[in-house]
Amino acid sequence: MKLSALLTHAKRVSVVSLGAGALFSLAGCDTLNDWLAPDRVNYKAAETAPSLAVPSDLTTADISQRYAAPPKINALGGATERSVTPAGNATLGVPNAQDPFGMHVESDGDRRWLVVDGRSPDQIWGPLKEFWEENGFTLKSDAPQTGIMATDWAENRANIPNDWFRNSVGKLLDFAYSSGTRDMFRTQVDRASDGSTDISVTHSAMEEVLTGQDKTSSRWEARPRNPQLEAAVLTKMMQKFGLTEKQSQQLMAQARPIGAKVAVDQGAGGSTLDLAEPFDRAWLRVGLALDRTNFTVDNRDRDKGIYYVHFSDSMAELKKDGLFGKLFSSNTPKPTRQFLVNVRPKADAVTQVGVVDANGQPDTSSDAQRIVSLLHAQLN
Repeated sequence: MKLSALLTHAKRVSVVSLGAGALFSLAGCDTLNDWLAPDRVNYKAAETAPSLAVPSDLTTADISQRYAAPPKINALGGATERSVTPAGNATLGVPNAQDPFGMHVESDGDRRWLVVDGRSPDQIWGPLKEFWEENGFTLKSDAPQTGIMATDWAENRANIPNDWFRNSVGKLLDFAYSSGTRDMFRTQVDRASDGSTDISVTHSAMEEVLTGQDKTSSRWEARPRNPQLEAAVLTKMMQKFGLTEKQSQQLMAQARPIGAKVAVDQGAGGSTLDLAEPFDRAWLRVGLALDRTNFTVDNRDRDKGIYYVHFSDSMAELKKDGLFGKLFSSNTPKPTRQFLVNVRPKADAVTQVGVVDANGQPDTSSDAQRIVSLLHAQLN
């Protein structure tokens, strides 16, 4: 089991002293919550009020359709009405002859994404947000206007031993005892031209590695994304949307391969990519490819065909999650350069991808050309 470098000595001296002092100072309180909220309501001791009686001189109001509640409108985040599949499931998707479960899975190499039939991103967003929250994740990005939802870096608590230190000091300083691994998931929601919604999940991971002869220091290293974990998340997501475990595994096993050849076009304005597929499909695949590089999508404008991205420093984010980072760090991120990745139709069933500047002209900088190279590697 790995401890953060700070805790290698803090566990022996400062944190134990802090934990012991806090434990003694809280003596006489049943829980930490009792100490923090001594004036909370005692619901167990509350008495039931007497029932209300209608005065004898009042008559019963005439209840008619004029007073009926208006029909429910499914707004963003509201409960979407579900359809019943031939198998009897109440599914979020709309079943059809091709998709009796109202959804299916598509793949491009080891990348998979879920297609929910007959539902817009607005109708999907609420259940999708519930899915992550019900599974214990905190969302650091919840932007339905861009279709991007991302969890915060989550510690894999299953890797932490249930020892005396964890049961005592760990209860007071939960963030101070680390499993040495962090995972983050990024969800991208896209509308398709046929009225369906594409949902993709990208996994990112970091691991704290002990260094030095006495293992008293450490550094964070990136771990490869886990396609199997991404597939498992999509399988669980389908169950949230109304399928059984067996049905969701069946759709995952029957993922429909989707892909197109990618060619590099070397022009006077720098390199661009030509994808032999229409805009809708190319837009989705470019978004997936960006998620699998070290660039983070800040915003996107589908109508203009622009992804706004910047270089992502995962290690810097994790350092801010440490003990001193939580106590003293500023929430203001350091400014980084933003790039504009342009996806636009070039010809029938051909889409061009490149990096442009704020004026829409080709960006010929070395960093921009590096993005094109990374996209080419991911899309192939």
